[in-house]
Amino acid sequence: MNKIINITKASSLFKVSLFCISFLFFQFDSYSQDGKTIFKANCAACHSTGANKVVGPGLEGVSDKYSKEWLMSWTKNSTEFIASGDADAIAAFEVGGKIPMQSFGLTLSDEEISSVFDYLKDPKAYGAASGTEEVAAAPVEVAEVNEKGKKLFKANCAACHNVGTKKVVGPGLQDVGGKYEREWLGKWIKNSGELIASGDADANAIFNEFNKSIMPPQAVNDADIDAILEYIANPGTKKKKETSNEGSLVVEEESSVMLYLLVAVLLILLVLVIFLNQRGVIMNKLVAQTTGEEFDGPTSLFGSFRELLSNNKGAVAAVVIVLFFGSLVNLMDGAFTIGVHQDYKPEQPIKFSHKVHAGDNKIDCNYCHSSARHSKTSGIPSLNVCMNCHKFVDGGDDKFMYNGEEYPMSEEIKKIYEHLDYDPATGKYGDNPTPVKWIKVHNLPDHVFYSHAQHVTAGKQKCQTCHGPVEEMDVVKQYSPLTMKWCIECHQETSVATEGNGYYDDMHDRMTPEFKEKVLGDGTLTVDEIGGWECAKCHY
Repeated sequence: MNKIINITKASSLFKVSLFCISFLFFQFDSYSQDGKTIFKANCAACHSTGANKVVGPGLEGVSDKYSKEWLMSWTKNSTEFIASGDADAIAAFEVGGKIPMQSFGLTLSDEEISSVFDYLKDPKAYGAASGTEEVAAAPVEVAEVNEKGKKLFKANCAACHNVGTKKVVGPGLQDVGGKYEREWLGKWIKNSGELIASGDADANAIFNEFNKSIMPPQAVNDADIDAILEYIANPGTKKKKETSNEGSLVVEEESSVMLYLLVAVLLILLVLVIFLNQRGVIMNKLVAQTTGEEFDGPTSLFGSFRELLSNNKGAVAAVVIVLFFGSLVNLMDGAFTIGVHQDYKPEQPIKFSHKVHAGDNKIDCNYCHSSARHSKTSGIPSLNVCMNCHKFVDGGDDKFMYNGEEYPMSEEIKKIYEHLDYDPATGKYGDNPTPVKWIKVHNLPDHVFYSHAQHVTAGKQKCQTCHGPVEEMDVVKQYSPLTMKWCIECHQETSVATEGNGYYDDMHDRMTPEFKEKVLGDGTLTVDEIGGWECAKCHY
């Protein structure tokens, strides 16, 4: 009889589990078929649902232009489709600037790809049917920038001029092509001094307005000047158009389907366990009544659980031991991380991007952190160092990325002016400067001695050895763990920079033949071989 009861229990559990799995499968399948969600996750970074180009073309009416089979082949593997010689695929490849589209054949099913194109047929109606909110955004027309002119301007003009209206050293150049004739501008750019000497009224007016400072002659030809003027006329600022439905951006609330699904499954499982326990109690009572025995087993879920533990003391003890020692190991591992702040990445009060300065503009680290070559610390540069450049470079209309978001450069440079109480219009400093409260990123314990000069000057180590690829970071983070283990491993692996250092020549001369063979036998001299592992080197 008990065997029959157990089989009945197992059968019921199987049926309910099957129902739960079927429910989960249905939910996942329904979720995967949401073309709007799939488009947003996989396509929206490069395409709009309207006619506007983003990276790739706008997809409005794409289902009318191409067959369903063609679209499926292109989406699954555009590179393979182009290589097959398909004329439409090759044409689309060339129109898109010969940039191959990512292949989705391995990440999306045919049904999911099909659902995307169903969504694209009528995105507005699709959004209304699914109950999501669709907000039309004003698209922008981005004028094409003359890249040659942009490079020439930055190389020859940006130190003294702004493409806007702001004065740097010379005047802002916005609409300069409308104020002066092209022929006059060519003469001024090639040799302003000669044009002033000729008595030209406009040239002399500019000369007198800017304190009789002559603009240096520029070694550019007529084609270069045309490119520069075209860039000044059109530096790539965004021009707003009338709001329309084309290229509308889909805004929808974060889906909570999975959360609701998880809660539902847990509730179903809880109900299932309670149901099976009560059914087992009823069946056991019936068996006891049939055999004339008195039922003395547990009648509640808690009682059944307690009996289960009581009947399996060995297994319970094993689980407790494993959990205890597992927790102990986890505690010990956690102790090793105390004081270790690897990947610490605070945002600074002035959003200073090392990527822009050290990466894009190739500014040497030592220009700002000059004390790193002769001091323990690398030093925080004063704002006066910033003003060596930013007295003339105010950021203009340029933008930069910082911690995943885009910011205008001019706003951050204004913070420097505010802290220095500097007026860029008059070029004068006030009497109320305030310090910038920079947030410290790298922080060694007080009992550790570390000298930048030893590592940078004597050891000839690059900043990236400890700080990582700073030239690629917009927000600087602690790249290395800076633990004792990390330091001694570096000392064991790093060769001493002996070339050109007379100290090491003298050291080698004073070495005994036996010791010289020991430390130089392999052709390299590492830091630990000259005392880099001695405790007093770093702790004294």
